[in-house]
Amino acid sequence: MENNNNHQNPHAIIVAYPLQGHVIPCVHLAMKLASKGFTITFVNTHSIHNQIIEATSNQTAHDHDIFSDALKSGLDIRYKTVSDGFPLEFDRSLNHDQFMAGLLYVFSAHVDRLVGDIVRNSDPQVSCLIADTFFVWSSMISKKYNLINISFWTEPALVFNLYYHWDLLIAHGHFASIDNREDTIDYIPGVRAIEPKNLMSYLQATDTSTIVHKLISKAFEEVKMADFIICNTVQELEPATLSALQEKQPTYAIGPIFPTGFAKSPVATSLWSESECTQWLHNKPPKSVLYVSFGSYAHASKNDIVEIAEGLLLSEVSFIWVLRPDIVSSDETEFLPVGFEENIKGRGLIVTWCCQIEVISHSAIGGFLTHCGWNSILESIWCGVPLLCFPLLTDQFTNRKLAVDDWKIGLNFCDDKNKPITRKLVSDKIHRLMRRKSGDGDDELIKNIKDVKRTLENALSLANGSSERNFHRFINDVKARIIS
Repeated sequence: MENNNNHQNPHAIIVAYPLQGHVIPCVHLAMKLASKGFTITFVNTHSIHNQIIEATSNQTAHDHDIFSDALKSGLDIRYKTVSDGFPLEFDRSLNHDQFMAGLLYVFSAHVDRLVGDIVRNSDPQVSCLIADTFFVWSSMISKKYNLINISFWTEPALVFNLYYHWDLLIAHGHFASIDNREDTIDYIPGVRAIEPKNLMSYLQATDTSTIVHKLISKAFEEVKMADFIICNTVQELEPATLSALQEKQPTYAIGPIFPTGFAKSPVATSLWSESECTQWLHNKPPKSVLYVSFGSYAHASKNDIVEIAEGLLLSEVSFIWVLRPDIVSSDETEFLPVGFEENIKGRGLIVTWCCQIEVISHSAIGGFLTHCGWNSILESIWCGVPLLCFPLLTDQFTNRKLAVDDWKIGLNFCDDKNKPITRKLVSDKIHRLMRRKSGDGDDELIKNIKDVKRTLENALSLANGSSERNFHRFINDVKARIIS
């Protein structure tokens, strides 16, 4: 690739996938690259931008730059928004499949036009496109504008590797067959034996003709054409899986990608208004509060929410519960048992959203009932908070396997996904997580999470950490490709 501005810093366009769990690490990646001298043009969809602005200021989304505070520190980050093909008022949660179809078939035209405008009008000139792996257009747009094609994977390498090799799952009858095999899977390069129940939900599905399956299939055809793959994971946590990927393509484990100092980011990323919880926590004893959150995207059944609520009551444990208005569905907002909020006064706090890293880093938090989103798992490890794992969708089942079976830093919330959740089960599991006594076997959770936390800390060590080394090697390899 020719570049007549070799003396200038690399300029990368980053396009964030329009779900909060993907936007957050994209923002932190942008900040980290900018701190190393990159010029970044960061692209959000109009919809995500509008939700963030409404959540932070209750104003219209006109002319707001979510990176404005970050720019004060001298980082060169420009901010753009692009249509996802739907009007702002379109309910993307309620009309999930239609939204995914738009990302598969329509979104590329909007990105193409925006990237073309940026390439033609930017100084320094654009050299790289960094796109979330789930996008289906990165190779086409990179090739059209002569950009280095960088794929950013926001989940564990194990999940990536299983999708990457889903043709092997099909060939062996574990996926996309009339009657999927249920025996152990032991033939994926770099993956130790894994049970089908620990595959991502889309690889356990019997109907593989859905729009999401088409999107994932196309995305993983695309990623095989990427020049570089960067992963929000740690080499020491997933060594065999990453080594297998690195034999296929240049792959760099650069995680966990956190805001500087694990403090609240200067860049707004929340899609709901955040409640302040720390004052409430200050009045609670150390390790006494259970944090409950099922993330920004997945839905739970009304029955499960009711049983969890009743189980929290039975447990008598103090808790903070993050309950999105659309946790069941955006058209069903009455889901708690009658009188529940009255019964928990003083002991429980229910909020629509909060700054999660502020909450789980508080000394009062002793456990986390989680959907097993990858961001949540990494943040919990960093804070030394053991997990009660309740996966709902997609990669969360595989993430649970890593947390519970491999690293042993959490407990299964429900051992049998076909068995209904009951309030007694909820209460018993909370007791086991939160009321550990010295000498209990579950003290192993604390020991193990401290060990894994040390792995994360070492990886980010400026001296010789694997993620820091990989990050600098990635930057040097990109720069070498620019001037070649």
